[in-house]
Amino acid sequence: MGRYVESALTKGEKVIYEGKTSIWSLLPLILLGLLTLGIFGLGLLFWAAAAIRYFSTELAITNKRVIAKFGFISRTTIEINMQKIESIQVNQGILGRIFNFGSIVVSGAGNPQAPVPGISSPLNFRREFLNTQEQELSANSAAVA
Repeated sequence: MGRYVESALTKGEKVIYEGKTSIWSLLPLILLGLLTLGIFGLGLLFWAAAAIRYFSTELAITNKRVIAKFGFISRTTIEINMQKIESIQVNQGILGRIFNFGSIVVSGAGNPQAPVPGISSPLNFRREFLNTQEQELSANSAAVA
């Protein structure tokens, strides 16, 4: 589990599923690094950018919300409560379908759309979200009754 996600958990909140950044989504940076390696080490900068993006992105579904964190020095976070999420869209191009990566777009009530690019197995993420959302709704309905 990532450091940010772990530190952002509230009382009674637990991680149900963790998403990962796909190496395939970083292929353009990796190839640019390979092509420009001989140009004063420019390729190393592209490889460093790919590594930072890979290791600094965190994505998790908890029993209460969806959490996404991007960035190493500057940080961008998305945290949307489970009850506020209306849909999760999956966008995959041809390479994404072949190599099983894509972007998810989390849409919430009153919240703008929150895109999360380059996620490995985005359909699994959406399935886990829907299962978790259904379980939480069932648990809340049972508690009210």
